[in-house]
Amino acid sequence: MRIVEISAEPRDTGKGAARRLRRKDQIPVVLYGPNQDPKSLAIEEASVLPLVYTNETSLVRISSNGDSWECILKDIDFHPVTDRPLHADFLALTEGEELTLSVPIRFEGTPIGQSEGGYTQFLFNELEIRCLPKDIPSAISVDISELEIGDAIHIADIEAEGVTFTDAPERTVVTVVPPRELVEEEEEEVVTLLDEEGEPIEAPEGEEAPEGEEAPEDEEEQA
Repeated sequence: MRIVEISAEPRDTGKGAARRLRRKDQIPVVLYGPNQDPKSLAIEEASVLPLVYTNETSLVRISSNGDSWECILKDIDFHPVTDRPLHADFLALTEGEELTLSVPIRFEGTPIGQSEGGYTQFLFNELEIRCLPKDIPSAISVDISELEIGDAIHIADIEAEGVTFTDAPERTVVTVVPPRELVEEEEEEVVTLLDEEGEPIEAPEGEEAPEGEEAPEDEEEQA
């Protein structure tokens, strides 16, 4: 896993202090963890960008006044207009203690079904996992090259060493759906089996009722 080194310095808290930091191209951050008292720090705005504009999870080593902590970026806020980072939270890791985090999915290959005209639907771009710090993957690799039209990959189908997925195993991650033209043709075929009021067309007299249903009694017998 890639390690990103970030230098930090202690900071004052409050809105005024935060504005002064941003004018110097710094942002306020909070470092916290199960065995770590929260620390209010300031870092260079540019130093957090490699953690944001990437499709991999990175380990972060924050250093300040001779101390250092291994962390992951847990949360970050952006300006609604400029998209500049405004604040970030870092979770300090503890060796031997599991943590829960989201990691990106790396889809590999082109589905067979897509080559045959199908459309690949990606329903997740990241997955939430639980693991030890040493087992944090940069990304979860999912091979989709063998998927045909109608096939899907669910969370239960994905394997990652040392990782437990927290989402339901039956949830679909990616699927290949038929071309729209084929779906429309199938819908038209269903319509031809319905009458003008949308009711199923009854089988002609003399034909047996579908299996599991009793044929309707003759009106004279009902009388």
